[in-house]
Amino acid sequence: MSQNGKPLQPIIIKKSKKGGRRHPSGAWKIAYADFVTAMMAFFLLMWLLGSTSKGDLQGIESYFNSPMKVSLLGGDGTGSSMSILPGGGPRLDSSAENLGPTNDSLNQPKTEKTAAQAIGAREEARRLVQLKNKITALLKEKSGLAEHMGQIRMEITADGLDIQIVDNQKRPMFDIGKSEVKPYMRDILREIGSALKNADNPISLTGHTDSTPYGMGERGYSNWELSADRANASRRELMAGGMPEGKIKRIAGMASTDLLLPTDSVNPINRRISIVVMTREAAIRLLDAGPRTTTMKDQRNS
Repeated sequence: MSQNGKPLQPIIIKKSKKGGRRHPSGAWKIAYADFVTAMMAFFLLMWLLGSTSKGDLQGIESYFNSPMKVSLLGGDGTGSSMSILPGGGPRLDSSAENLGPTNDSLNQPKTEKTAAQAIGAREEARRLVQLKNKITALLKEKSGLAEHMGQIRMEITADGLDIQIVDNQKRPMFDIGKSEVKPYMRDILREIGSALKNADNPISLTGHTDSTPYGMGERGYSNWELSADRANASRRELMAGGMPEGKIKRIAGMASTDLLLPTDSVNPINRRISIVVMTREAAIRLLDAGPRTTTMKDQRNS
């Protein structure tokens, strides 16, 4: 209350805010700079990929598909060999003469060759299946040979068509200790020779015996000579059926070193003749391994 009895009025002080509008933040500039940097890196990557040869691109693709495998085992186009896990390709800073050819004109034929090899392998496998079916049909149609089908085993393997004619206790292919071909075996071999007449694949021919030792084998004629002579006798019958001699790339006698039944080494099934219609790849491996082997007897006498 005032001295004159009137109530006091509250004092209100008004203060005006000084200063203008706040300065905007600079965060957008950082975001924009990051965007421009990312776009620059993207276009640089596109330019590098556009100027890289097809062979190098395939090397990069193989690296990212299996980086550890390429790094540990080596391969094309995986970068510097100075890293902790060395890549398979040459160093990127190597001199031009050490880098080797990398242009499309040299890389493209390699790719085309690989594709052609794959197509050729599939076509060859198809022909081998047809040959197997043809031999089966010929033997079944030939009078008197259908009953011997149980002694003929045919299988497509990595090396080609493996035709094995196995012995039977009641129906041997050869007389004991002899290399003269039995009449029924002669007919089988001649039918197979007729089927192989127009086949392009090379042939490997191998004779096998069981583990029964040949009499006086240590000092003279043994299972080695016997198996080789039986393989050669089979070759003559195949040729009599029409197979050209030039198709034979190897004739070998294995004695009892490759048994079908290792747990029963004297079983007649171990006595057999193996005819392998080889793939071209298998023939190349055989020829690269050394000169053609005629018989194991020739090897012993050389």
